[in-house]
Amino acid sequence: MEARRVRAARTVERLQAEIAGLTEQLAAAEHDLERLEITRETVLDLSAEDNATPVEMPPGYREVVALFEHDGNGLRAKDACQALGTGTEPRHIESMRAKLKRLVDRGVLTEPDPGLFVLPRPTPEISSS
Repeated sequence: MEARRVRAARTVERLQAEIAGLTEQLAAAEHDLERLEITRETVLDLSAEDNATPVEMPPGYREVVALFEHDGNGLRAKDACQALGTGTEPRHIESMRAKLKRLVDRGVLTEPDPGLFVLPRPTPEISSS
């Protein structure tokens, strides 16, 4: 009986060590995958942007701009992700932030405060009477 208990205890210890090692490997692989997905999304966005004419927006940008047309107070990248249902993991938020920054560069959005994006307000016309 004691020999079986000792063998079972050793098996448990060995399996726990294997699980710990696999958990570390899984965390590293998930981190690599997250970074690769961010890079992939950025490259796809940039290539779509390079192929776009000045009047058209790359796919996925129209929905983002439409979101800002409904929210006059402005949004942060995480808020935009939540509203569009794209997920709020860091890779999604960073991808959205990159899109928003590109829209700022194109003059479609402005960033009055760091991380806060809004549609530009039209400047009031001054009448010369």
